[in-house]
Amino acid sequence: MRSLFLLFILIACRFCNAQEPIPRKWVQLFNGKDLKGWTPKIRGYELGNNFGNTFRVVNGVIQVNYGHYKTFDDRFGHLFYKTPFSYYLLAVEYRFTGKQTPGAPGWAYKNSGIMLHCQAPETMLKNQDFPISIEDQLLGGDSTGERSTCNVCTPGTNIVMDGKLQTQHCINSDSKTFRNDVWVRAEVLVLGDSVIKQIVNGDTVLVYEKPQLGGSNVTDFDAAVKKDGELLKSGYISLQSEGHPVEFRKVEIIDLSPYYERKKIKRKK
Repeated sequence: MRSLFLLFILIACRFCNAQEPIPRKWVQLFNGKDLKGWTPKIRGYELGNNFGNTFRVVNGVIQVNYGHYKTFDDRFGHLFYKTPFSYYLLAVEYRFTGKQTPGAPGWAYKNSGIMLHCQAPETMLKNQDFPISIEDQLLGGDSTGERSTCNVCTPGTNIVMDGKLQTQHCINSDSKTFRNDVWVRAEVLVLGDSVIKQIVNGDTVLVYEKPQLGGSNVTDFDAAVKKDGELLKSGYISLQSEGHPVEFRKVEIIDLSPYYERKKIKRKK
């Protein structure tokens, strides 16, 4: 386990040729008031159609809610931020609430996710279930039993771990179990098409690299956007709706791309 202090040392070393210090100030992607800058894509509906007011802001938090659903009917949803990113440190604070929606799959119980390096939302087809992306899977536990969070799942993608290409859909982290409606801080360090580190409450729980197109576990997509084997250097961020109510009280980022670009230009000189 590594603390965020050590993580920032890693970042600083990677960008040690930068002419300015690496910033530690978080930029808020969620303004705490409304969904400005965010666009929903729900399976079976066109981009921008927020069916049933699935994504809403109440009392300063983003709520993923299903009050207008009679049954879930595989209406998987994703809330996309407007800007793609490549090198960054992202953080969300989330908690699961209430009961699972009738008709939602059993595996989706207390299940959501941060989708990283997503395809552009406008390239998703109407009936596509998930964006082609890397998922930092967010899970909640019951009163008994163990269930890790910040696992990695790969809809339409693959990753490399311990030097080997991993083609299974999900790989569990070594995080502790978070129960009931406790707030959890999930952070992820994304360094382009190289290293991704997933962090829970300050502890690094999963490390992998070379995110790339490939594999399955995504349906009804445009084959033209999935060139298997191509490394994912950048993409959009989205928050997931899979049938269990969840809240996000914070979504914030430190964009490292300007420092990476400055280092790359300096190397060319």
